[in-house]
Amino acid sequence: MGLGRLDEPSIFCLIIAPVTMNKTRLEAFSDAVIAIALTIMVLELHAPRDSSLASLSQLAPKFLSYVLSFVVVAVMWVNHHHIMQRAKGVDNRLLWANNGMLFSMSLIPFATAYMGEHYQEALPVAVYGVSMVLCGFSFVCFRFAAMKHYDPAPKDHSLNLKDITSSILYVASIPLAYVSVYISFAIYAGVCLMYFLPNPEKH
Repeated sequence: MGLGRLDEPSIFCLIIAPVTMNKTRLEAFSDAVIAIALTIMVLELHAPRDSSLASLSQLAPKFLSYVLSFVVVAVMWVNHHHIMQRAKGVDNRLLWANNGMLFSMSLIPFATAYMGEHYQEALPVAVYGVSMVLCGFSFVCFRFAAMKHYDPAPKDHSLNLKDITSSILYVASIPLAYVSVYISFAIYAGVCLMYFLPNPEKH
């Protein structure tokens, strides 16, 4: 009892075996998870107990943390959309890379609330940096998995300048939070702004 059928596929096979799936389903699932993450984040913004300006100003750290994370999620969602527009198909490797990316994004609400509540302490700010590192790494894995389905296939699979720069800065933000949390805040904001700049032209 308790033994599975001998012809059932192993989890290893489920990850590497080819699969036929409409990419629309992957996009719809991703959009739903991202929408839920954004909803959880905004629910952490509770109205002040009274109508005074002082009470409202106390929400500023949480609100700024929310804005920062909203931009991070928005940038990832926009890039996810552009990547999937170019992908012509889906396989199990891409499905699991996408799941890994969604897992890392699902941790953003916790990291955002933790940092917003204790924004002057190093550990919560460093935890937010860890969350950003996970998001960056998982998104790079997703990008590489999706590029295998581009038509025509790209000749260059290397990381772009923004991927490299943001990864280095996010990793640096973790120990720098123990030097000054404001240095880490500047890094988080700077990385977000960087993705609104045009990509450098390749020669």
